[in-house]
Amino acid sequence: MLGKISKSFAFMTTFAVAGALSAQAKAAVPTLKVGIYLPMSGRTASFGADVYSGVKIAIDEINKAGKVKIVPVLEDEKSEPTDSANAVKKLVNIDKVHVILGSVASSNTNAAAPIAQAGKVPLITPASTNPNVTQNGDFISRICFIDDFQGSALAKFAKNDLKAAKAAIVLDSASDYSQGLAAAFRKAYKALGGEIVAEVSYQAGDQDFSSQLTKIRTKKPDVIFVPGYYSEVGNMMRQATKLKVKGTFIGGDGWSSESLAQLAGDGIEGHYYSAHFSHEDTDAAVQGFVKKFGTLNKGKSPSDMAALGYDAVYFAVDAFKRNGYKTDAEGLKKAINSAKDFAGITGNITLDANRNATKPLVIISTHKNGHKFKQRVQP
Repeated sequence: MLGKISKSFAFMTTFAVAGALSAQAKAAVPTLKVGIYLPMSGRTASFGADVYSGVKIAIDEINKAGKVKIVPVLEDEKSEPTDSANAVKKLVNIDKVHVILGSVASSNTNAAAPIAQAGKVPLITPASTNPNVTQNGDFISRICFIDDFQGSALAKFAKNDLKAAKAAIVLDSASDYSQGLAAAFRKAYKALGGEIVAEVSYQAGDQDFSSQLTKIRTKKPDVIFVPGYYSEVGNMMRQATKLKVKGTFIGGDGWSSESLAQLAGDGIEGHYYSAHFSHEDTDAAVQGFVKKFGTLNKGKSPSDMAALGYDAVYFAVDAFKRNGYKTDAEGLKKAINSAKDFAGITGNITLDANRNATKPLVIISTHKNGHKFKQRVQP
């Protein structure tokens, strides 16, 4: 009997040790707590949904692979600067995240970035293009191009490809993104010999643009540059058609949403905007992402915001890996800021001395049956 008990005890001990070792093995998987703050509601909620769709795919892939565990904490910044700041305060002070991803609108990222900087938590924005964003401090970086490049590329496209001699500018007077992109376009377009014949403004949330469009109509511009977000741009296009305003609309990555066509109606046809990615790109990695996204989203094609969200997660994990899977803030910051030739879906990403990404953009044309790839522009 004693022998049987001893054997039973030995078996139980072996089982317990094996279980303990298994638990230790699971606990040994490097864990990165990632704070994510995006506009999941409000006027730019389409952006938040798109970015998060890419973020989710990346996190699921990484966690399934089992080499790194991502623990996400999502906060809705409600498309507002104040809510962005509050979201990041929570992520830094309460959730104690190791790295933060967000947001989209530059004004919202500018409101939140000083909090991440003060708390010494690396913040990577996937889509905020205003040059001032990374000037908030060395814990702030981005994986997207900046408006200086975007505005210049659009000015060259307008002048050289569209042969536009005259341009009008319609900007959001309260938006860092809109003002910065307008300044870059204005400077480059004039340098190319183009003439700015009208410049009018609006504010986020406006619904009626008849006054601005009527002023523009009298100036007969060849192109109408609108460095804004789809929520206002779509309405503007629809109203321009009713008012018989001539001229091709052009704009930046703030247009990149399926909602643009829904809002613009018949006014959507034949305009252009710059973007970070096109699902029509024939690159094997891009098409692999497009296929996976479609499988998970009922055949839908990913937007550039979805691709940026996907890249942002892998970019953060790459830095975590290069920091020896350690979560210390200084080490993570240095690894992020020294990123070179990171192979993303939106292009290879190298951060410069100001923690801005050097990478290409694409020009997209707008149509009733979907947005179409026009050309790629190298930095």
